[in-house]
Amino acid sequence: MLKSYFKRNEIEAGCDEAGRGCLAGPVFAAAVILPRKFKHPLLNDSKLLTEDQRNLLRPIIEKEAIAWAVAKVNPKEIDKVNILNASFLGMHRAVKKLETTPTLLLIDGNRFNPFPNIPHQCIVKGDSKFRSIAAASILAKTYRDDFMEKLAKKFPDYGWTSSKGYPTKAHREAIRIHGATKHHRMSFRLLPEK
Repeated sequence: MLKSYFKRNEIEAGCDEAGRGCLAGPVFAAAVILPRKFKHPLLNDSKLLTEDQRNLLRPIIEKEAIAWAVAKVNPKEIDKVNILNASFLGMHRAVKKLETTPTLLLIDGNRFNPFPNIPHQCIVKGDSKFRSIAAASILAKTYRDDFMEKLAKKFPDYGWTSSKGYPTKAHREAIRIHGATKHHRMSFRLLPEK
């Protein structure tokens, strides 16, 4: 059972990211403030849901949320600040875009760069514990998947329609044959060491 809040009298925004372990494409982050009474039988960590379930939940979350926002950090920025800081930066960008200002941020994971004037609580596996973080995980994942599918049309050789930029065998083989694109993260090990 996912919890509806961490602290009773706060306006909580759940924050999560998608695409941290990818070799290509941006990292996406989302922040979601849900009404206390929001419930959906399918709502869970996006990784535990099918693509169809995530796509079904996305418009429901967007419609029912008090506020929600999605932001991205591109590969050049990831290479500059590193993937962990890029994840935090994405969450900061999403929080800044929220139309309602939260009084507490619930962060999926064990670390975060503090956001100015809003306290935060890090929660390991938060996307399978709190509804707002689960909702953020679904938005981040579906927006990123959509972005990678569009990108796949321009770069058909890399199989991003199925891998979404993750380091699959086929994706690595395509990098070996065709080289890296401007959408690859050059600070990542794109090919295994010989």
